[in-house]
Amino acid sequence: MGSRDTRSIVNKDITIKVHIEEDDSTTTVRTVLDLMGDHFEAQGRARRNPIDEPMPVVGEELALARALNGLQMNVMEAAQDKIARYLSI
Repeated sequence: MGSRDTRSIVNKDITIKVHIEEDDSTTTVRTVLDLMGDHFEAQGRARRNPIDEPMPVVGEELALARALNGLQMNVMEAAQDKIARYLSI
């Protein structure tokens, strides 16, 4: 007889709120994540060089990538802090 896998699988969906604000030269993105009682926020910004042609989608993509990167760093830092606290008990 083979061994049985007794792992339980849990599926979760999370939502990251994204707010985009733009003017003629600057795009700002704010991201918000509430995860199991922890609240995370990050902001990203992209500015168009005045000599470049307007390409709003590029500004949105850059600002969003920067905001998501900041969010990722905040979540990683929180996880590392929890691990450090757990190991110091």
